[in-house]
Amino acid sequence: MKRTIELLRKNDELRVIEEELDIYLEIPHLAYAEVKKKDGGKALLFTNVVDKKSGKKFQESVFMNVFGSYRRCELLFGRTIESVADEITKLLHMKPPEGFFNKLSMAGELFALKNIFPKKLKGSGVCQQIKYLDENIDLYKLPVLTTWEQDGGPFITMGQVYTQSLDGEMVNLGMYRLQVYDKNHLGMHWQIHKDSSHFFDQYQKAGKKMPVSIAIGGDPLYTWCATAPLPYGVNELLMYGLIKKEPAKLVKSLTTPLYIPQDVDYVIEGWVDTQEMKIEGPFGDHTGYYTLKEPYPVMEVSAITTKKEPVFLATVVGKPPLEDKYMGWATGKIFFPLLKTTAPDLLDYHMPENAGFHNLILAKMKPLYKGHAKQFMHAFWGAGQMSFVKHAIFLDEKAPTLENYEAVATYILDRFAPKSLFITEGILDALDHSSPETLVGGKLGIDATSANKVEAPQLLGDEELLRRVKELVPDAVNLHQFMRRTKNPITVISVRKTKNAKSYFDALVELSMHMRVVVFVDEAKNDIFNPYMLIWRVTNNMDAMRDVYISALMVGVDGTNKNLLDGFSREWPDDVECTQSVVDALKQKGVWDLSDKMYEKFQL
Repeated sequence: MKRTIELLRKNDELRVIEEELDIYLEIPHLAYAEVKKKDGGKALLFTNVVDKKSGKKFQESVFMNVFGSYRRCELLFGRTIESVADEITKLLHMKPPEGFFNKLSMAGELFALKNIFPKKLKGSGVCQQIKYLDENIDLYKLPVLTTWEQDGGPFITMGQVYTQSLDGEMVNLGMYRLQVYDKNHLGMHWQIHKDSSHFFDQYQKAGKKMPVSIAIGGDPLYTWCATAPLPYGVNELLMYGLIKKEPAKLVKSLTTPLYIPQDVDYVIEGWVDTQEMKIEGPFGDHTGYYTLKEPYPVMEVSAITTKKEPVFLATVVGKPPLEDKYMGWATGKIFFPLLKTTAPDLLDYHMPENAGFHNLILAKMKPLYKGHAKQFMHAFWGAGQMSFVKHAIFLDEKAPTLENYEAVATYILDRFAPKSLFITEGILDALDHSSPETLVGGKLGIDATSANKVEAPQLLGDEELLRRVKELVPDAVNLHQFMRRTKNPITVISVRKTKNAKSYFDALVELSMHMRVVVFVDEAKNDIFNPYMLIWRVTNNMDAMRDVYISALMVGVDGTNKNLLDGFSREWPDDVECTQSVVDALKQKGVWDLSDKMYEKFQL
């Protein structure tokens, strides 16, 4: 951590905050504002950290927004992200060599691979210089942040969670949010598709407690490796060795059989009683909504160890853009070669940050025959973590660069027709709140690989169109038309909803000659002229099987909050929002410097 701090300081990527700030809301709010700045702002080092509720002053600093820019990611990797992807591609396509010199060359490459395997050391590590056992265990000695006002408590957000299978043959490194319940209990928010959850099932069936060791800090690449979407049973620390060209050096935990990197800043060890579940949450998550209270496993802490001068690593989540934008960028590029092994027709893909990754993906493929794209959608939704993607748009190899949103949107809308849609049902991320039931819901695919003959609508101005819409839908408040130059303009209509949106769509079918794609959003909390946040809102709020409507010429999408009018019986969560009094206090202290324009744009 200290080497990382100096690296970022030397490269003008660090902002040191010496003002006294609270772990409750103040520190995370400031980090949330920082990452909204151009190019992700700076990494933040908070050196004067307090807990005002208890009156405690922490000796350690809190370090945040470490991965929060493209430049910082490459500084932390120590090489270009593309070079890592190229290396994986080379390994995947390695063939038996022909000729003596080629064999020598491959021997050298294979010999170098020995460095990717983690190395277990004897004795203790610097992460175990200070030990807290038995009655000295106290999670409140750590500066764990409470990010949002409605959060269920403090959460560790950058924990490296080390687990192993019941037989000890497989180990896993994952990242899950960890709620602090009291001085010696943590909530384990591992979702059903995570490796740790699979291991948990093994221990539960055997009636045994499950060992867990949680590390915080050390080389930031340990933390990135915890997010790596590797196949089941593959140790994520292999990626550390591949990137750094040296093995991760591990030491055994004091009270569990698990090994952790010897140079991390904190280790929290413990055991999960597989017969006990406890309500975890709510938590303002990276969807930009609070995830609701749900029962999750509980870990009883058996030891806490630290370095002599630790640094506490944390992140903040909420509405985009976030630090995970940049971590996800690196992950997407690095694991593209592996994804192609299960989805070989894929040429490129991109997850827009404002759709929260799983909510929307843009993908390029080379269609070889009629219906190829829709066939490929099935394969794509069965490929590892891609199975959690809700909405996917597939384009052919002639499409513009996927990051060029203006050009890509034009390309899609000029080729789109209602028959381009493919709607199915499948597994969803546990954080999804819009489906009628948890974990399962609608998925939407759009085949934009082939151009449909589409007649452009007879455009009206926003005011004239709104007048006609209001005659048919009195609940309409305002509207705006995007992408008017395309054959399928998008009309966003804000409503004060008193009916199911399907009735609004049915009423507007008689205006089909003027509209092609109609999107309904609530008038409250939405700016219909802000496409960045509209993408965020609509992709979060829709379930394709329930909220997509089709007529001969027109397609409708319901991006409103759901309630009993929609037959929706689950609890609908609140938006994640800053506490205004905290923002005002940070302004008074002179540390909040995000412009009001950016504050409003990202709907903080």
